[in-house]
Amino acid sequence: MNKLFRSLLNPEQGTPAEPPKISRRGFLIGAAAGGFTMAFFTPGLSFAQPEEAVENQTFEPTIWYHIHPDGRIVVNIAEAEMGQHVGTALARIVADELEADWSMVELHHVDSDPKWGMMVTGGSWSVWQNFDPLSRAGAAGRMALIEEGAKLLGVSPSQCRARNSRVTAGERSISYGEIVQQGKLSRTFSEEQLKEMPIKPPSERRLIGKETQALDIPDKTTGASQYGLDASVENMVYARPLIPPTRLGSSINSIDDSAAKDIDGYLQTVTLDDPSGTVPGWAVVVATSFHAANKAAQKVKVDWSPGKTANVSERDILEHGRELIETPDKGALVVNEDGVDEAFSNADTTLEQDYIAHSVLHFQLEPVNALAFEKDGQWEIHTGNQWQSLILPVLATALDVPEKNIVMRTYMLGGGFGRRLNGDYAVPAALTAKAVGRPVKLVFTREDDCRFDSIRSPAYQRVRMAFDAEGNPTGMEHHATAGWPTQVMVPAFMPEASNGVKFDPFAIQGSAHWYSVGAHRLRAISNDLANETFRPGWLRSVGSGWVNWALESFMDEAAHQVGKDPIEFRLALLKAEGKNAGSAPNSVGGASRQANVLRRVRTLSNWEQSMPADTGLGVATSYGQERNMPTWTACVAQVHVSRETGKVTLQKLTLVTDAGTVVHPDGARAQVEGAALWGASMALHEGTMLENGEVRDQNLNGYTPMRMRDVPAMELEFVESTETSVGLGEPATTVVGPAIANAIFAAVGIRMRDIPIRSEEVLKALKA
Repeated sequence: MNKLFRSLLNPEQGTPAEPPKISRRGFLIGAAAGGFTMAFFTPGLSFAQPEEAVENQTFEPTIWYHIHPDGRIVVNIAEAEMGQHVGTALARIVADELEADWSMVELHHVDSDPKWGMMVTGGSWSVWQNFDPLSRAGAAGRMALIEEGAKLLGVSPSQCRARNSRVTAGERSISYGEIVQQGKLSRTFSEEQLKEMPIKPPSERRLIGKETQALDIPDKTTGASQYGLDASVENMVYARPLIPPTRLGSSINSIDDSAAKDIDGYLQTVTLDDPSGTVPGWAVVVATSFHAANKAAQKVKVDWSPGKTANVSERDILEHGRELIETPDKGALVVNEDGVDEAFSNADTTLEQDYIAHSVLHFQLEPVNALAFEKDGQWEIHTGNQWQSLILPVLATALDVPEKNIVMRTYMLGGGFGRRLNGDYAVPAALTAKAVGRPVKLVFTREDDCRFDSIRSPAYQRVRMAFDAEGNPTGMEHHATAGWPTQVMVPAFMPEASNGVKFDPFAIQGSAHWYSVGAHRLRAISNDLANETFRPGWLRSVGSGWVNWALESFMDEAAHQVGKDPIEFRLALLKAEGKNAGSAPNSVGGASRQANVLRRVRTLSNWEQSMPADTGLGVATSYGQERNMPTWTACVAQVHVSRETGKVTLQKLTLVTDAGTVVHPDGARAQVEGAALWGASMALHEGTMLENGEVRDQNLNGYTPMRMRDVPAMELEFVESTETSVGLGEPATTVVGPAIANAIFAAVGIRMRDIPIRSEEVLKALKA
């Protein structure tokens, strides 16, 4: 999907000029002194420090980095930075093959441009997709530097080696910077040459897998980093949206802004006309400051005609999902092996259970926002975004301009988690700017952000298994229904299932498991009522989060049904045979590697230890996000359950991860820790319900993510590996919820099949 290497960068294109620095601390001091007024900086620049133009005698063997005469190596990062240190990981890959001095490496987060190919940061794809092409780009630069360095040293390239940003021949050496200054570097590489470029064996790597500080930490620490909320330009006005009662189908009958006219700074209320259909029935309040826009928005009265989902509830959507599952001809048969029906008709015993996952908000720290303006026929959108390539065509439709006339400027994200994959919040900013004819900074309040969130859909699932007389599985069915983000936002990404029905792969992956269970059937069903009520979105771990909740909870129930230890039961099914044997390059070893992390977590957690009263251990395992890029993960959760209150206390999480080659160990650990805690938060603390077509909880008085006091002890381990580097942003999220539910059963003997797990439901089950 992501074709990294386009044509070589034309030297005339260059990179933008360096902006003056802005202190985040200075901004905060200024805001405290003078109200909510953004500091100004040169518009149109990335949050990283862009480098001087390429024509100033720099060497750029590919579009992905260039080397300056002073030896600085600037790596272009086309991925969004949202706390995962993606720039450091990608630059580490380039620098290792380039044999660079790491202290001379800098990052440049680029703005949108077709030359970068598909710009998307999600799905745990960044390192996995970029490892090979960036390695070859680094190797190409090393080759060219050795060739030119050899000329300057008066020796043959075969006599030279590169190390630590120097080319050395015997006792003599020359730095990369000196080669750029003195040499005549003209070597370029075609896409075909880059694909064939040899790279180092893992044994010769000197940076990949070694500890280092992330390059973005200093600016984050000092406050120099730029986020979307920091963006500002001259002549800018502020805006706050007035969001209609339903996501789709609402229309405005009338607007009364008479009371708002008493607010100092209030300018006008704009009714949006959106050809893209992204924000139907919207109005936007415009003022000279956000404070004024916020106050005025509370005074403006809008009479809406809501859409048809104004009375839809969470229960309605889940009940509709159950009905869809019970309609045999609905949905896509993602897996449909021969013999499933015969396995159940001939089974000695069977097991069937239903599982529910409720709505979840993203609730990222920085509410969504966007600054938009047009200058000389070119539109600029300043915002934090995870998928520029998805929203640019939508903006073009909304503004009725060619896509080439729009550029998205890059900023850090104050939390992404999949919310900013859907850049819909840029559309009302752009439409408002078009209507008022000046730059508009649209800022959502926390409540606006929650109401407009692309939530994780409520999901209903049914899982069945057939067993022979010895308790061995002979067949399995998994039926899953939810709102489908891909169907709503990018249907072109939907493949066809075996029965010819297209399906959302990100709403079912995670259930195409690596267990050998006999004949297997997997059916994915789009919940059309969910799609009509809200805009389903991708949330950290995407469909794998709620799908694995059902799968691994069920596998635990199946183990107990046949009287086997939950880990031993799973290990017996991870046979690494047939379709589960794995293949190069991404899943070498197949199910045997999942079995390996499961065995290791058993040892690390002291699985067979005696536990105190009402305390138990539960296990879950997964391959993560996608079957063709498995990140083998296993988790053991330790919980205590209060029989008096039903409160579940998560005491410890033990996780073992095999992600192949780990590029940035500290970043990898942070990714797994954050993902696991996100999973724990969704299991025990956060979650909302739909009422009257909208989410019930719209701020922290009702929505309750995990607090610091709830964080458990954590023990993490990575499998040392030189296999393909895969994803780490999401897999740990998928295993924590079912591990907790399975631990509750081990502690007090009750099964929780709805997530999040609330104390009142636990207490009710205890008393049943």
